[in-house]
Amino acid sequence: MAELARQEKANELFKRYHGNPILSGADWPYPTNAVFNPAAAKLNNETLLLVRVEDMRGFSHLTVARSADGFTNWEIDPKPTLEADQSSREERWGLEDPRIIWLEEQKQFAVTYVSFSEGGPVVSLAITKNFRTFAHLGALLPPEDKDACMFPRRFNGRFALIHRPIVRGEAHMWISFSPDLKHWGDHRPLIMTRTAYWDCHRVGLACQPIETPEGWMIFYHGVRTTTAGGIYRVGMALLDLDSPWKVLRRGDEWVLGPKAPYERIGDVSDVVFPSGATVHKETDQLNLYYGAADSTVAVATASLSACMDYLMSCPGVAS
Repeated sequence: MAELARQEKANELFKRYHGNPILSGADWPYPTNAVFNPAAAKLNNETLLLVRVEDMRGFSHLTVARSADGFTNWEIDPKPTLEADQSSREERWGLEDPRIIWLEEQKQFAVTYVSFSEGGPVVSLAITKNFRTFAHLGALLPPEDKDACMFPRRFNGRFALIHRPIVRGEAHMWISFSPDLKHWGDHRPLIMTRTAYWDCHRVGLACQPIETPEGWMIFYHGVRTTTAGGIYRVGMALLDLDSPWKVLRRGDEWVLGPKAPYERIGDVSDVVFPSGATVHKETDQLNLYYGAADSTVAVATASLSACMDYLMSCPGVAS
């Protein structure tokens, strides 16, 4: 009975915004093939999305869209905000799938994203205060690596990064540490794929880690490959607040998966891919921004306290 009750909680956590999708290529001020997989942040009393935009060559760049309420009346930069240097080895074929965190110590935003290099996808880092000018810190780890985001604070003097390398053909989530944002080490597996489950083939970090009194709330995407292709759904886990390499709890079931037509039909069918969130503690609301079917941007909302209630009902993870 407890398991059924938890599955019911998981099924009821998120509500899709009635105006989804909130952004599509038709909204863009210049030609695009698709817009999807946005990072999210709050800036100057607005919601800022840094959106992956795929051009008509199949290469991607990142463009800012701003909204006062996080749902409507988006103001989109008239040209790409962050473009690849296609003459470089690191960014030869574009930039994809950003995540944003605020580094309080540096008073700047850190943007991790995927650069498509000659050797494959790599995790890159840029720093900005205003999303107009960026300092590029370059690639952090060797290819093949994706789905990365830093934590907003240090642990024992070190920065921490969740990422998804391909190791021996396996696609698990890892955590790594750095004293200076340049040299990374102490690499450890964090969240693994699970045989026969909905997340049996690949897992990867969704939006940025969310700090709560109980621990770091983590959303991640899981992939199950079927005869019709992969299905991308969303799960949750809880990491220890001071030792984020320790997974305290992990849900058995997904909390958001493709159901709506805009999530099931697109350039890549059956994809819900969150990469940004905003937390509104005053209203106990979490806005989860995601790419739908690799074609448009959508948002789903949840009660922050309900998300934590669900997580605390999930099985504990042996360390």
